[in-house]
Amino acid sequence: MPLISPEHSPNWRPRTVLTHSGQLRSQFEETAEAIYMTSGYVYATAEEAEEAFKSDGIRYVYSRYANPTITMFEERLRLLEGAEACRATSSGMAAVFAAFACFLRAGDKVVASRALFGSCLFILQNILPKYGVETVLVDGRDLDQWRNALKGGVTATFCESPSNPGLDLVDLKAVADLTHAAGGLFIIDNVFASPLLQKPLPLGADVVVYSATKHIDGQGRSLGGAVLGSKKFVSEQLVPFLRHTGPALSPFNAWLLVKGLETLELRVTQQCDSALKIATFLERHKRIASVRYPGLKSHPQYELAQRQMKGAGTIVVFEVGRDKAETFRFLNALKLARISNNLGDSKSLVTHPATTTHQRLKPEERQAVGISESLVRFSVGLEDPDDLIEDLDQALAKI
Repeated sequence: MPLISPEHSPNWRPRTVLTHSGQLRSQFEETAEAIYMTSGYVYATAEEAEEAFKSDGIRYVYSRYANPTITMFEERLRLLEGAEACRATSSGMAAVFAAFACFLRAGDKVVASRALFGSCLFILQNILPKYGVETVLVDGRDLDQWRNALKGGVTATFCESPSNPGLDLVDLKAVADLTHAAGGLFIIDNVFASPLLQKPLPLGADVVVYSATKHIDGQGRSLGGAVLGSKKFVSEQLVPFLRHTGPALSPFNAWLLVKGLETLELRVTQQCDSALKIATFLERHKRIASVRYPGLKSHPQYELAQRQMKGAGTIVVFEVGRDKAETFRFLNALKLARISNNLGDSKSLVTHPATTTHQRLKPEERQAVGISESLVRFSVGLEDPDDLIEDLDQALAKI
């Protein structure tokens, strides 16, 4: 594939990277990135086609393998993350599964934090064991549990930090060191933090995965995912798996994600400011039983958040009411924030994890990661935070 973004400077700050980097202009020198909605490409001669397939990656041959619009998205995200390589996928879960399936084999062992999104848990508990992969779940906050589980070696470790939905943190550097000492790769789902608020690779992570559907798109328009890591991992392990199994990102979706990246810092910065204001309001409200937000000093891992994150995130989690009925009454009374299972959107969204995203977990599994029937996940959008607080206040009054 051709060299792109020749004007990129390593001294550019994130907002400039997100606006200009990864550009691949056609002969028409367009300002906005082009959408290359093509499945295939043509060659001037049969010899040129032969050479294209011999030199895999030098030029575009099929959009399941690579596409100019998708390349622009991958390169822009790669530069923001500070990774050696990036490959896009059709969704965030496609990225998570590909990050495991591209190199795991029968007899391997994976150790993961128990506090995970429901579909991630399904991969670990239901899919990987079918292929002979041992999976062990630990309390990601407890380094002693990591140490014990890693005895005898490991192939990979995995976590979310902050976790979905409970906002538990994992000491990334410590777990990376333990993983490498045990001979494994450390994989992290960084979706809640976004590439702006947390940089796992400098902390020792080997592979970072994203659901680009969340903050990267940020406007409820597009599915997408990404896997980032070393050139060696991506070229030797990930690319062959993606090429032959086909979880390819649509060029149109890639274009939406490129445009989403342009405003990522502006949106996330504002959403973080609003989230702290809302979390502070909720913490003081008499009808709220508990609030979890890494930016509050009451968060049990506040110091860790200060150490490894540049911001506390756009998600606030709290417990309201005495049971599901009272919690539903609160959710149904909201007028501005809307009920949804998505997050990271420009519009504020509320989720009841126990009956939606984590519904398929057993009650004891939900309890183990702090998901009660009164737990609400609030994804803070771009509305005026005072309007959101007024909406929350009026809904709380109706419990």
